[in-house]
Amino acid sequence: MIPLAPAVIDRELPNEEAGELLSLTRDLVRGELLPQVNAAEAAGTFPRQVFTTLGAAGLLSLPYPEEFGGGAQPSVVYLQVIEELARAWLGVAMGASVHVLACHGLVSYGSDEQKQRYLPELLSGELLGAYCLSEPQGGSDPGAMITNATRDGDHYVLNGEKAWITHGSIADFFLVMARTGEPGPRGISSFLVPGGTPGVVAGAAEKKMGVRSSVTSSVRFDHAEVDADRRLGAEGQGFSIAMSALDSGRLGIAACAVGVAQAALDVAAEYARTRRAFGSLISDFQGVSFPLADAASRIAASRQLYLYAARRKDAGKSFSTEAAMAKLIATDMAMAVTTDMVQVLGGAGYVEDYPVERYMREAKLLQIVEGTNQIQRLVIARSLNRTTRQARTAAASENGRS
Repeated sequence: MIPLAPAVIDRELPNEEAGELLSLTRDLVRGELLPQVNAAEAAGTFPRQVFTTLGAAGLLSLPYPEEFGGGAQPSVVYLQVIEELARAWLGVAMGASVHVLACHGLVSYGSDEQKQRYLPELLSGELLGAYCLSEPQGGSDPGAMITNATRDGDHYVLNGEKAWITHGSIADFFLVMARTGEPGPRGISSFLVPGGTPGVVAGAAEKKMGVRSSVTSSVRFDHAEVDADRRLGAEGQGFSIAMSALDSGRLGIAACAVGVAQAALDVAAEYARTRRAFGSLISDFQGVSFPLADAASRIAASRQLYLYAARRKDAGKSFSTEAAMAKLIATDMAMAVTTDMVQVLGGAGYVEDYPVERYMREAKLLQIVEGTNQIQRLVIARSLNRTTRQARTAAASENGRS
């Protein structure tokens, strides 16, 4: 069956233009995404034309400057567009988020010349990006990466392998982190590598439990030469570039999680309003209505948490800890909600006639990508420790002046 056309959510938007942008997104969802998603997910077919359509509509460049072809939209708007896409098709929403992530290094750390030269083509959606950080031996420890880039005249030579790369085998460009210096985070640099570069070889597509229409693979660099003017920022700045991109990417994943959970609730609530048992609609029974109520409440809370982090970002405030919180809470919520919605449908929830079983499989991935939820807890715990130390230092200084 074709998934339900998403009901309109009463959203908090900054202006009329943002409302029109969300309306455009819903139109594309109804006309382009919903008719294709079931077949594409079943067959594992990557919907390249969908991304071309989204690019032409300006939805792949929303948070970036207008002067280079971006939409100049605040994060609170961009993320709600991602959520709307995820309600219909997580593979597309994640793909859009990854593309924005792959453009981040150039937008935030590229020189004016690099931006003028490369950004318009990247932000138009004509080219689709990939973000290359994780490696087979240390996915959660990027500081230990062994992929290296050696300077040779006016270019660098890249060698190594990246793992779990979204769009790995079909990307038109890669944001690649590679070691150029000392061990640890300070020895990492960042490069904008064109797709089709000799020596850049993608592995076979991973056979995933969910999000099968999204291509994930390893990417190997075998003496791949990259022009030196494609290094972003200074040598040794790559780890900072990677982490700043991840902060924004985690908000994208949080929005995806809310979208998937909302889609599961939409299906389960409609099912409960039409399914009868013991002479009544099952929505009349507390055993069904209470999980629906809990799901709606948890979705609303997670939406507000990612929007809170987005507002901090838009205001120029630090948001790294808040992004980790949003990613943690939203993706754990999505896993719990989708599991509960399968239970609401009972046997019907376990078969492919309804999409809730797919939503449950997809939610699991969101707890892993852009840093596992164990890593998010580590980020949050470290922030708490820093805050405690700062408070103690401030108190000691104040006592010393007394």
